[in-house]
Amino acid sequence: MIHVAAISLLVATASETTVTNSAALREALRLATPGTTIRLAAGRYEAMSFEGLRGEAGRPITLRGESSASPPTIAGIHLSDPEHVVLEDLAIRGTSSNGINVDDGGTFETPARSITLRRVSVADCKARGNVDGIKLSGVESFLVEECTIERWGRGGSAIDMVGCRDGRIVRCTIRDSEQDPASNGIQTKGGSRSIRIEECRFEHAGQRAVNIGGSTALAYFRPKPEGYEAKDITVERCTFIGSMAPIAFVGVDGATVRRNVIFRPSKWFMRILQETREPGFAPCRNGVFSENLVAYRSDEVVTPVNIGPGTAPETFTFERNYWFAMDAPGRSIPRLPKPEVEPRGGSDPLFADPEQLDLRLREGSPAANVITPATPPAGSPDRTR
Repeated sequence: MIHVAAISLLVATASETTVTNSAALREALRLATPGTTIRLAAGRYEAMSFEGLRGEAGRPITLRGESSASPPTIAGIHLSDPEHVVLEDLAIRGTSSNGINVDDGGTFETPARSITLRRVSVADCKARGNVDGIKLSGVESFLVEECTIERWGRGGSAIDMVGCRDGRIVRCTIRDSEQDPASNGIQTKGGSRSIRIEECRFEHAGQRAVNIGGSTALAYFRPKPEGYEAKDITVERCTFIGSMAPIAFVGVDGATVRRNVIFRPSKWFMRILQETREPGFAPCRNGVFSENLVAYRSDEVVTPVNIGPGTAPETFTFERNYWFAMDAPGRSIPRLPKPEVEPRGGSDPLFADPEQLDLRLREGSPAANVITPATPPAGSPDRTR
């Protein structure tokens, strides 16, 4: 007679498997059931595509590298119509298409659900076009945590979301080149809603480091067009270094950008644009920009806010930001689309080591009561810690 505890142990053991090559990985995914954990040994694996990978609440299907210090390298991952799936401690390198692609399989009314990407890195995409590091289309209830995305396609985004909802992007590092920049760092468009971007670090992360909204053909809105590209998006306690525009509000109906550090943008602090002009779409409106620390050079940022036609900049709120013009402290507080509530600034915020891009505040900083910069996320260079 087999004891109940022994049966439980056998089941638990059977739910974990270690694979060492691409064929074994494909077979393990084919056989995976709720609660299965697939461990990948260090090494290189072919690109993989899988449809209908389904875990359950509390019993996800997990694909995990054996070692976070030496993660396995995969040429690309595409998951279509998954639910309750975790990808963890993996490296995506050298793909000619999106590094990680998670989508709803084209069934807009039944989105992919409960997806976690944790300590995943994507770097050095081969194609220059609209190729993303991570592409999420029609995904609900997702978490992207402690991931690093570097050098994706020039026409793409590090993380691109189309019609995604109820998600968090937390403590990620988005890093690109100051020369020949990509289009975007993180983009939320196509009806994306209720997404938080928190404690991330953006280093020259595309022309628009965070594109809140965007431009989407109507056929790709999920589940259907509702009059906005993005709604209820929050960008909080992030660090932005460079980019033509660290923040762009594009076809947005409500978004909040607060408590961030913005350091030396190359052209604008932000953009307010309307790129989707179909009937029924509200003008870009109801943005909040508050309690941010912005350090800039006035000879680089000539126009603080770029306002495009068809927008409603008068509905935006600017309040309690701290401004410092590094080359002209006496003219630090900029002219914004509407008067700011309690603007502050004009004195050096006392960054720990701005030459080495350590943007923590030293003791006695006049900006300390405005913002507390987040701890640098995983993947940041040692100089920022």
